[in-house]
Amino acid sequence: MAKKITQRVTWVGKVDWELTHFHGDELSTHRGSSYNSYLVRDEKTALIDTVWQPYDREFVSRLAEEIDLHKIDYIVMNHNEIDHSGALPELMRKIPGTPIYCTAKGEAIIRGHYHEDWNFVNVKSGDTLSLGSTTLTFIEAPMLHWPDTMFTYYDGDGGVLFSNDGFGQHYATESLYNDCVDASELCYEAMKYYANILNTYSPIALRKVNEVVAMNLPLAMICPSHGVVWRDNPGQIVERYLQWAADYQEDRVTIVYDTMWQSTRLMAEAIAEGIREASPETEVKLFNAALTDKNDITTEVFRSKAVLVGSPTINYGLSYAIDGLLGMMKGLKFRKKKAAAFGSYGWSGEGTKLISAALQGAGFELVDDGIRALWVPDNDVLQQCREYGRNFAKAL
Repeated sequence: MAKKITQRVTWVGKVDWELTHFHGDELSTHRGSSYNSYLVRDEKTALIDTVWQPYDREFVSRLAEEIDLHKIDYIVMNHNEIDHSGALPELMRKIPGTPIYCTAKGEAIIRGHYHEDWNFVNVKSGDTLSLGSTTLTFIEAPMLHWPDTMFTYYDGDGGVLFSNDGFGQHYATESLYNDCVDASELCYEAMKYYANILNTYSPIALRKVNEVVAMNLPLAMICPSHGVVWRDNPGQIVERYLQWAADYQEDRVTIVYDTMWQSTRLMAEAIAEGIREASPETEVKLFNAALTDKNDITTEVFRSKAVLVGSPTINYGLSYAIDGLLGMMKGLKFRKKKAAAFGSYGWSGEGTKLISAALQGAGFELVDDGIRALWVPDNDVLQQCREYGRNFAKAL
């Protein structure tokens, strides 16, 4: 059902309560998501973004209940991944000549997805589109998080920033607004979204958000394309992005491990005890990578000042869960975080060295060469692990 959010702006998106994974199986969405699309009506009417492809017919049908489709003068596509552009083919069958405003790379991506010769109008930062008494201004935001991304600023109704994936969250709610949902849930989902999607491009994000802040735009709302609309103090999510993009860390250490016969788990727990003894104020969290959601783990790594990664040596290598997680961490490009490796082994024992190399390749600063244990650690070895944890904490 459409929801009027300002005098001239109406939400016409789709709330997806059933979504559990996104980007294939790459990102967990425990609280569902939404695909936010907006109608902006003045003398002329613009539709900003559409919804994910599985909901294309539903979207167009509901949109037609809200407005005569032929009265949509412009379509603005801020970013053209299929979760935003997926309903375009169904919509364009109804209104085929409607101009689509997007960046030049946006046009290339739409053509690459749908192979249609629609009426494209390329825009760049500073370009404007008059709707009558109000105006849309386009702000290119490449790599937040695709090359085609842009924001659209609407100067009516106190100022509204349509930010697409920027400032979004995978968070399903019928309440729509940030002040109508659980604040702690919302903050976590916004951070998880940033850590797992945008952190890779943090230097770019920091420059772009600072650029938008410097424009000093009146801002009553921020309307992303996933999750809630920020209407209560919308600047709060901007402030968080400035923090998160600036090599964010809290006073916490994340310990991630996999284990075959509990030896590596025992080492992890002993190391954690040592860290807590040496630095009681530091929060220490332990996760079995084979049992815990991988994106929740990477979110904890994002929050941490240091990480310890452990695995038994298996077939001269690492466990599947740890190997995969290290690959994800490399792609997410965490910055200014310290790390070390640990693990148990039976005969060859390469695991700890392989983890160290992977951590260093992912941009972590190694504290040392790590610690490893032969077979099942006895009390003496566990005491060595505690001492290792104490020394690790002192090195941070």
